[in-house]
Amino acid sequence: LVAGLATPVDLKLKLIPILQHMHHDASLASSSRQLLQQLVTSYPSTKMVIVTLHTFTLLAASSLVDIPKQIQLLLQYLKNDPRKAVKRLAVQDLKLLANKTPHTWSRENIQALCESALHTPYDSLKLGMLSVLSTLSGTIAIKQYFSSAPGTAATPAKSFDLVKLAQECCYHNNRGIAAHGVRILTNISSSCQDKDLLPLEQDAVFGLEALLLLCSQDDSPGAQATLKITLTCMVKLVKCRPHLSQSVVECLLTQLHSAQDTARILMCHCLAAIAMQLPVLADGILEDLMDLYKLIGRSATDKKQELLVSLATVIFVSSQKALSSEIKTVIKQQLENASNGWTAYRIARQASRMGNHDMARELYQSLLTQVASEHFYFWLNSLKEFSHAEQCLTGLQEDNYSSALSCIAEALKSYHKGIASLTAASTPLNPLSFQCGFVKLRIDLLQAFSQLICTCNSLKTSPPPAIATTIAMTSGNDLQRCGRISNQACDLFPLFSSHMKHSMEEFRSLAARYADLYQASFDADSATLRNVELQQQSCLLISHAIEALILDPESANFQEYSSNGTAHVESEYERRMLSVFNHVLEEVESLNRKYAPVSYLASNTFKSCLCNAVIALLKVPLSFQRYFFQKLQSTSIKLALSPSPRNPAEPIAVQNNQQLALKVEGVVQHGSKPGLFRKIQSVCLNVSSVLQSKSGQDYKIPIDSMTNEMEQRVEPHNDYFSTQFLLNFVILGTHNITVESSVIDSNGIVWKTGPKTTIFVKSLEDPYSQQVRLQQQQGQAASQQQQQRTAYSRF
Repeated sequence: LVAGLATPVDLKLKLIPILQHMHHDASLASSSRQLLQQLVTSYPSTKMVIVTLHTFTLLAASSLVDIPKQIQLLLQYLKNDPRKAVKRLAVQDLKLLANKTPHTWSRENIQALCESALHTPYDSLKLGMLSVLSTLSGTIAIKQYFSSAPGTAATPAKSFDLVKLAQECCYHNNRGIAAHGVRILTNISSSCQDKDLLPLEQDAVFGLEALLLLCSQDDSPGAQATLKITLTCMVKLVKCRPHLSQSVVECLLTQLHSAQDTARILMCHCLAAIAMQLPVLADGILEDLMDLYKLIGRSATDKKQELLVSLATVIFVSSQKALSSEIKTVIKQQLENASNGWTAYRIARQASRMGNHDMARELYQSLLTQVASEHFYFWLNSLKEFSHAEQCLTGLQEDNYSSALSCIAEALKSYHKGIASLTAASTPLNPLSFQCGFVKLRIDLLQAFSQLICTCNSLKTSPPPAIATTIAMTSGNDLQRCGRISNQACDLFPLFSSHMKHSMEEFRSLAARYADLYQASFDADSATLRNVELQQQSCLLISHAIEALILDPESANFQEYSSNGTAHVESEYERRMLSVFNHVLEEVESLNRKYAPVSYLASNTFKSCLCNAVIALLKVPLSFQRYFFQKLQSTSIKLALSPSPRNPAEPIAVQNNQQLALKVEGVVQHGSKPGLFRKIQSVCLNVSSVLQSKSGQDYKIPIDSMTNEMEQRVEPHNDYFSTQFLLNFVILGTHNITVESSVIDSNGIVWKTGPKTTIFVKSLEDPYSQQVRLQQQQGQAASQQQQQRTAYSRF
């Protein structure tokens, strides 16, 4: 019908888009492609070419076979076809293929696109081509473009047409073209680190500074979009090229004083992102920020309030340690003069995220009397107690274990008060499950740390290590070097070893609970998940140290616990935690190789190693990440089971010779931003049944007959899914059926989101079997009576 000459062109234009779906079969996709090739050649009108080429592209993108041919075809039309509409469509389809399959782009394809962009006189087409090239520059295609053929000399980067195009467009009068130009230079400088790209780095920095100066003075939406691209490129460039950080930060601070408020907010976000990766904000810079903070605090407009929060975040990030009293005084004064309670709460929340718990506690305390709901009051009170608890841990010192125990006890006291307030702040609509789980784990972790220090302190040597060597030389007994451990090893060390084994198992249990909390946090952002992962790793680290030093020193393996470096560190908290991990591992490995187990037990070296490891972990201020305060993505599942009883406590009656067809239906519910961090690919449903109480004869029951275990994975369609399970209930009695759901994201990771639903089933004997059993019982009773009569007659 599409190829027929009798079919009108208007009808063909409506039928051609159907061919984009012919990708499920290879032969069908090939014949569809041949038909489209004939159509685009036979009908050169603009509408026909546009519809056919776009269908061509969608078919190739879905079939994944002819993408290189399609790229060449689009580049051919872009270069040779004089019609702007066709060129515009070719650029749009090239952008689609660049986003979906950048690895299929060859060096020749990128070179042809660069030549077209260099020679086109139209800014709109150049903008589209640069958009495609900037997308490709951030993928593997850029490495293929700059790679040299085997046996040939490397070509200087500045001689490539892509670099020439980017350098030419960096200072274009069109902001969009200039933004794509600096983005290409930034991606080249970040991806091709094996090449000498010093001139390109300088060009990228100069171009970014020019765009920053231009866009920071303009409040229009286009200027703000370009500014976001510019600031994103700055963060990426500084992350990959740390030696450029100083010039970039100085440029940002210079423009921060004269920029518009909207641009200032974005620039503060950029400064905070850079400072979280590199400690580039010195004390002199901090003074400039405080002066600007005083200046901004005199106004109470909405933009000024937002700017106060952003600037306070930069100040918190730049103050890696505790804030000075002067800074805290300035911040509180400005909040009292020109801010509302919501601004003060947001600043306190940022202080908790950055580990400045002293400042956060004071702000939460000031907000307690400014809320109208008791739930909000209990929420703020819990945050105040948590901040006070973490503030108590900042006074820990190495080798001062009694002080450490008192600090941990004080922190636990505040945490217990906080968890009581947090429980009171929860509501049925907002149960605060993640917050409660995270705080309970923190409490148990602090208790485990305290118990470990007490256990280490319980082992004392007699004589003391300082005079043990002298006594050993005087008495001629070299075992006296080990003190009481060598004299009473049979009585003391087994008990101590059992305590240490219990501590190791407790830390491993905490690590497993942190892993469960991680799996239950499907809606959490990556920083929150990384924080939970770091807490889990700290538990595994201490358990490994106990095993390597005391329980099993010979078989200790340090390779699986070795750090992978800090190349992908995203925050100062993560950097400090990884530094502690590496230091503790080095200490434990050094002790494990240097001393025999009894010798370092006798000298209390192991005690100082374990206790100092605990103190080092607690001295890093805990970061309460975004998900603790704010849920940007919300995903929940509702299940409906059929058959379902009218009364939830009433069981469903099923005959034991039949199967129960359990239908499970569900709906996936989203918040305002579905799929912000991760998307649901499929739903995993697990159905299990357990025999609760049995009726009838008490005989041995096979385990397989008592339980049902089934699992199915279904893909939601328009957020709806359904499936069925066939369950056997051979054993008479009451069975408990549990249906639990979990989700699988697009990366194949399983998340235990719930919910869990339970129904009861009562297995009844079928009428025929019941009748046969009654007849057998009557027959047995009659035969017994006949036997008794026969016995009486004989008697």
